[in-house]
Amino acid sequence: MRILFIASSRIGDAVISSGAMERIRHDHPGARLTVACGAASAGVFARLPGLERLIIFEKQRQDRHWLSLWSRLVRDRWEVVVDFRGSALAYTLRAGRRIVVRGGRRPGRRYRQIGASCGFDPAPLPVVWTAPQDRAIAAGLLPEGAPVLGLGPTANWDGKIWPAERFVALARALDYRRIAVFGGPGEAEAARAAPVLAALPGAIDLVGRVSVVEAAACLARCALFVGNDSGLMHLAAAAGTPTLGLFGRSRASEYAPAGRCAGFVAAPGLEGEAPMEGLSVESVIAAARELAARVGTA
Repeated sequence: MRILFIASSRIGDAVISSGAMERIRHDHPGARLTVACGAASAGVFARLPGLERLIIFEKQRQDRHWLSLWSRLVRDRWEVVVDFRGSALAYTLRAGRRIVVRGGRRPGRRYRQIGASCGFDPAPLPVVWTAPQDRAIAAGLLPEGAPVLGLGPTANWDGKIWPAERFVALARALDYRRIAVFGGPGEAEAARAAPVLAALPGAIDLVGRVSVVEAAACLARCALFVGNDSGLMHLAAAAGTPTLGLFGRSRASEYAPAGRCAGFVAAPGLEGEAPMEGLSVESVIAAARELAARVGTA
């Protein structure tokens, strides 16, 4: 039995779809799984149990990437084809069942939209898949000891980024003995995280130093994560870490972190258009402390 998932090329969207994927996997024990996705999100699925093939495909001119992907899939017969990208590809493959998640903007949490498309009520929360070697690396980077505050001061574009000096003020106010700063690979991510790391010289620098699955394992060892709307924010929530997402130029009503203990705080103004500079340090401190108190009560 084979199941095909056509997944997002973005880490955050890939993580959001993971809960539905996990439910489908459990509903078809022993199935051989194929995931087609972009290179950036491939790490999300690297430890997916039952994974037989991981197909990387990137956007090409005139949508030729879809034809290329079709040529790699058309010879097989699939028990289930799940297309999280809302393309027509699922309808061109031999399949017992097809699930095509409609794209585009619409009201409601994205993970719930995906769950409903797959026939799940309530929608399953996102998950992360890690292996013992990933967790061992995380234990070496963040060994047992004082609680760790995770910070995610980067994002894929500057409009979603809370000012670096406010992350520093937040970290000092929360007064954790250990702080870990997370970020993706590349010079742009390093540059965005650099002011925070410079102002917090004792912080553990994990910016571009760990893979996606290793980052997930590290996030799972944090007592609290506070970060911009990003793939790391979604990864932290899926890992079960108490997660506070910061929103301004993106919509929390759609993309707030989904997890066992997750929340958000948004800049004042029209949703999706409010500048991050309007989000005060005081409001984030209050939201972080409230989230931490919820965890303590639980």
